Amino acid sequence: MLWTEQPVFFIDFEGSIASGVLEYGVVTLVGGRVTGALTRLCAPTGRVRAEDTQIHGLREESLARCEPFSSDWGLFAGLRERGPLAAHYAGAENSLLKATWPYPRSSPDYARPGGRVIDWGPWIDSARIYSQLYPGIESGRLESLVAACGLQAEVDALALVHCPPGRRRYHAALYDALAGALLLGSLSNKPELATLTTMQLIALSTLDPRKRDSIVQRELF
Repeated sequence: MLWTEQPVFFIDFEGSIASGVLEYGVVTLVGGRVTGALTRLCAPTGRVRAEDTQIHGLREESLARCEPFSSDWGLFAGLRERGPLAAHYAGAENSLLKATWPYPRSSPDYARPGGRVIDWGPWIDSARIYSQLYPGIESGRLESLVAACGLQAEVDALALVHCPPGRRRYHAALYDALAGALLLGSLSNKPELATLTTMQLIALSTLDPRKRDSIVQRELF
C-alpha cells in the first residue's frame, strides 16, 4: 500500500523519562495532508527539571491538576491500530510510550504487510528520511529542516488553527508535531516519493543497513 493511501499519525511529546509525558501533540496525515490535530497537557509523574522547563516552558505546579498521560491508553493504542506512528527522531517518542505502556494491542506490522505485531513500531522517522533523501542539508534539527524546505509560514498558519495560545512555538508538542508532519507530507508533492509504499518509507526511517535491507527484501519477495 502507498503511504499516502492510509492515515499516518505524527506524534511529539514534551517531557522526559524522569517527569513522564507533560504534553503531547498528534497530527493525522492522509494523502500527505493534515486532516486532524489534538493536544493536551499531562500531570507529571516525576520531577520536572528547571533546565527542561527552560526549553519547553512547562512548570510542574501548573500541570498538577491535569490528567496523567497514562489515562490516554485507549487513544494511543487506537492510533497504532489504525496506522503507523511517525515522529522526528522517533526514538524519543518510542521510549516515552514504552515507559508508560510497554506494549500496545496487537496491531498491523507495516514493515510486513499482512503481519501483526505487539509493538509501537515500526516507526516512520522524518529526521532519518530527510538525512537519506537530502544528505546535503546541513542540520537535521526540526526548525532547520522546516526553514530549508520553505515550510515555516505553513507551520505557523496551521498553528494558529490548531495550537493553544502560548504553545505556538518550537518545543511545544503540537507545534513540533505539525512541523514534522508538514515535512513528511511535503514528500507527497514529489511524484517519485508520493508513490513509495509504507514499507519503503519505514525502510528509509532506519540508518541500520541490515534492518533496511531486511525490510526491502520482504517487500520484494
